[in-house]
Amino acid sequence: MNITDATRAVLDGWHAPDSGQDALRHTMLAFIDAVDDPCMRACVPGHVTGSVIVFDATLRHVLLTLHPRVGKWIQLGGHCEPGDASVAATALREGLEESGLASLRLSDGPAHLHTHPITCSLGVPTRHLDIQYAAVADPAADGSLPDIVRSDESVDLAWWPVDDLPADIDADTIPVLVERGSAALAGLPDSPAR
Repeated sequence: MNITDATRAVLDGWHAPDSGQDALRHTMLAFIDAVDDPCMRACVPGHVTGSVIVFDATLRHVLLTLHPRVGKWIQLGGHCEPGDASVAATALREGLEESGLASLRLSDGPAHLHTHPITCSLGVPTRHLDIQYAAVADPAADGSLPDIVRSDESVDLAWWPVDDLPADIDADTIPVLVERGSAALAGLPDSPAR
């Protein structure tokens, strides 16, 4: 199965938490059926992207990146690559690359969907149709927050308490993604939310 078919299958099988998310799910499915290579950044009208909100093992902290183009603290993520088998694989790869973490346990399905206009690496205005996952990072050996390494794709990278997020977050997405991401992780084995 290619990434386009895998993305369609994920969206077909996802139970949206509300009518707005279900409408966006249908919009993404229509987009996938209307364009060639909807998951590749070369798709100028827009493209599907994968992102991940990373939690510590206690689900009390989230890892956010200060994005150079957006100018706000947001979740990790980015463009699908030809070797990615699914958008979940994109979200996981991007999460690992942008955090320096050794491993992440990804939610079974999307936590949230989002779309936004952006001028990305194409250099022209386009739209990202972002499928957002949640993940848990293993704690450091002493039980503290795991060490992270900022990539060159970020201005800054930091752990933030979920109840004390920075003022310059993307206020339309991060609070709801934290809430829905935490809920999506409740089903993982050994989750503190269980």
